[in-house]
Amino acid sequence: MKKSLVLSFSAIAVLSANEQVSLESILVSDTLNSKVVKDISNENLKSADLAQALSDVSPSISLVRRSGIANDIIIRGQKKDNINILIDDAKIYGACPNRMDPPTSHVLTNNIQSVEVIEGPYDVESFGTLSAKVKVNTKKPKEGFLGDVNVNYGSYGYSKYSATLSGGTKDIKALISASTESSEQYEDGDGNTLAQQLEKNSKDDTRVYSDKYKDMDAYEKKTFMSKLYFNLDDKQEINLSYTANRSDDILYANTGMDAIYDDSDIYTFNYIANDLSTFSKKLKFNTYYSKVDHPMATTYRKNGAMEMTNHMKSKIKGAKLQNDMNLFNGVLTLGLDTSKRSWEGEYSKKMNPYFADSISKTNTKNKAFFAKYDKDINAFNIELASRYDRTDIKTDGNEQDNDYNSLNAYLLTTYKANSSLNLFAGFGKSSRVPDARELYFKNSSGKLVGTPDLDQTKNYEIDLGFEKTIGDFKIKTKLFYSMLKDYIVYNASKVENKFENIDAKIYGFDISGFYYASDELYFDYGLAYQRGKKDEALDGQNDTNLAEIAPLKARVALNYEVGKNSFKASYIASKAWSNYDEENGEQHLGGYGILNLKYENSYIKNTVVTLGVDNVFDKTYATSNTYKDLTLLSSTSDEVMLLNEPGRYVYVNIKYSF
Repeated sequence: MKKSLVLSFSAIAVLSANEQVSLESILVSDTLNSKVVKDISNENLKSADLAQALSDVSPSISLVRRSGIANDIIIRGQKKDNINILIDDAKIYGACPNRMDPPTSHVLTNNIQSVEVIEGPYDVESFGTLSAKVKVNTKKPKEGFLGDVNVNYGSYGYSKYSATLSGGTKDIKALISASTESSEQYEDGDGNTLAQQLEKNSKDDTRVYSDKYKDMDAYEKKTFMSKLYFNLDDKQEINLSYTANRSDDILYANTGMDAIYDDSDIYTFNYIANDLSTFSKKLKFNTYYSKVDHPMATTYRKNGAMEMTNHMKSKIKGAKLQNDMNLFNGVLTLGLDTSKRSWEGEYSKKMNPYFADSISKTNTKNKAFFAKYDKDINAFNIELASRYDRTDIKTDGNEQDNDYNSLNAYLLTTYKANSSLNLFAGFGKSSRVPDARELYFKNSSGKLVGTPDLDQTKNYEIDLGFEKTIGDFKIKTKLFYSMLKDYIVYNASKVENKFENIDAKIYGFDISGFYYASDELYFDYGLAYQRGKKDEALDGQNDTNLAEIAPLKARVALNYEVGKNSFKASYIASKAWSNYDEENGEQHLGGYGILNLKYENSYIKNTVVTLGVDNVFDKTYATSNTYKDLTLLSSTSDEVMLLNEPGRYVYVNIKYSF
């Protein structure tokens, strides 16, 4: 083991504004402002769920449990459009207004090479990065001929089969990957399936699963990915990719509907040229198109005879051109960015194929220019960037159209005090426009839930941190303070126009590090805390706690590697929710602590066998609170229904590579 290079994910999940969390053999390219921890494909073997993988290894990322698959993430109290998620530089937006299909659900973990997380407003290259950017990089084709086959079985009838082939020459390379997986309903620590949790807690008996469907599988998922890379010459490259996701019959127990299917397609084209001239160190052009088709319905419930359906569709196309050039011993980046996002949905019943729009077709068009300058001055690195956006939102409905202009910028500095101490500071302003749901969504009775005259949200943020190495011990810490102007929140006290702009603040810190006891044994740790407050209570309310601000969360892991064996024991713990937005559906959640174990060996040539147990002591707990920004069912206690996490989960994975 190389002490300077091998880390687990959580050991690097904090300090800098730019965090590259790479998940593939946990080799780290470690600088103060970016880290690459490799390999979700080998580390997360339980399912295709990227959200689960990220929340398991980083205390600053929280899981929003929606189902057995297709879960969402919160980063430092922010989710939905406040987080910008890209897959191979392509955007994809889920079609469901209730977040059944967040962007993280449209990529399979075994196809991921690395994940880069940029916390804060420190991104000008992408439209709408308010508080975090998650950049997912999938595997690239390689020369020669190689591949792997994975077989995975787990508790609750889980099975997954996947295969990847890659090969080619220096000038032409290709990759294809395919997978299929399915699972029965997981059981919580009390032994209740999704259907049983609903039966025990739902206030409305018509919303529970009918006898015909209460024992059905939780989901089935198939994926396909293909890539082609062409080297035009030593300086120019073209690459293309296509990713398909086909998910069927996904159960969402504490929501009134389930997804009949969720289909998505992502197409990308990239051109890269290096050293074209004095004025072009690197030229990049990329374009993408993605679409999602998502019908959700009451079909599997006792009230499903009428088959109330909300059929949602989403698509986006975009292009970006950027050029790097050397200027005054630094690098100047200039770029143009444009995109068009469309979102629409229709309500229907079995006897009435169409009776209303949930979201009348809405187009969000953005055009932007950005500039960034990066320069080293002795022990300092300075990064200064700015972006100007023009955004037009037009709806086919009767509500008003909107247009927004914004000028964003940031200054990011690092200082290498000595060989063992680095300091970091940043300040920036970012913004994001409201989406079609927040502006125009209507419920099935025709009530306008959206608020058509919302302002765009602005984030003014300060980040400070340091990184210190003392022998075999390393610590990183980061503090942030975010001032949110015209922040978009949900007001459950209103009958219509439930979204409104407020001013709020979120602040917190995270700490991480590692200690190497020997070449075979090391420990890593991480913890994160944040607090959110509204400047004033919402109309008709008194509570100033901001929703979806997870309490203190910590993770510590023991890692032992010797010969062809490796063992990991990780303990994840969270305090109880003591600050929550009760008037908008949130409630007290108890604290929890769970132990996860994993053993891996490679005694058989070209084969890796992995055995694991998550939640060893079969604890019953919940991580996701019940903010009414999501349409969730009411429970027998007159609160919003919680969804518990899975109980003890045992799995085995066999991977053969050639």
